[in-house]
Amino acid sequence: MAKSDTPEIELIRSWTLPASATLGSAVRAKGILLEIRARLPAPAKKSVDLEASNLTLAMPANAQTEFKAAAAIIARTMEAIDTLPVIPREIQDILTIKPSERHRWLADGRLPSAGTRTVRLNGRAKRITFHVFDPKVVEDILDRGAVDEWREEDAGAKAEKRREAAYRAKLTRILKKKAKISPPAKPNDPPTLLEGWEEFEGSGLLR
Repeated sequence: MAKSDTPEIELIRSWTLPASATLGSAVRAKGILLEIRARLPAPAKKSVDLEASNLTLAMPANAQTEFKAAAAIIARTMEAIDTLPVIPREIQDILTIKPSERHRWLADGRLPSAGTRTVRLNGRAKRITFHVFDPKVVEDILDRGAVDEWREEDAGAKAEKRREAAYRAKLTRILKKKAKISPPAKPNDPPTLLEGWEEFEGSGLLR
């Protein structure tokens, strides 16, 4: 196709992602873009892109019907964009936490789950299920600095476990040392007479 025959892009519409939706995370913003693309018809998926916090839908002038349909889908999604669940990689970026911390805090209830989502990996039959999180809860955790508190709690609990382990190890060593000095009597060994028992028995008081 000659260059002059290529349809020019003339239909353009933009939306700005609010900070309440991205929570200051570029990973979250990219996740929102992918979520919007997933809701669009296949031919329109690549027509929407993200630059900074701006979503832009762009199509050729001869695709007015497709443009209107895609714009309507994006507009509806944007109405509730603040409530879009936060997925694992997004919450890790928003809170600056490691996967191990996310798993630990999810397991002990400090990081409440908002449910699960199951998706199919691209080009594979395998499905994976993961927890998602309420953006309002994530925002609250971020605002009150809960992550720093949780890390301090974890450090204290880890130190306490080390002290308990050291105490148990010391106690085990003491018991082993005592066992070597005074080995326990064997079942077939005759009972050991108490000191002075022979004189007491000879006095006849037990007859």
